[in-house]
Amino acid sequence: MTINDDDLVDLIRQALKVVIDPELGHNIVDLGFIYDVSVDEGAAHITMTATTRGCPAASFLKEGVASSACLVPGVESVDVTMTFEPPWHPSMISPGVRSSLGFAEVN
Repeated sequence: MTINDDDLVDLIRQALKVVIDPELGHNIVDLGFIYDVSVDEGAAHITMTATTRGCPAASFLKEGVASSACLVPGVESVDVTMTFEPPWHPSMISPGVRSSLGFAEVN
């Protein structure tokens, strides 16, 4: 069975849900930390962020992303880029998680 790149991206996004932000207690996908996932011939490229530039968990989260993505069958290598553009904002959190964290909807 051959997995196409789009399916591999979906599998990687699912795998990244095991990476939990230690301060917020939720996975980084639902928190909106993953900006982009792409795959090119087995090479995964992931762009992510953290809540702030000085986030003490940034390195831990980046390593967790790389390790989790490497476990997806068909992924041969992983490149993780940390960016702060655009800056992360609570509006990037999935609605169910946002309400559980006590963030009010902003219009």
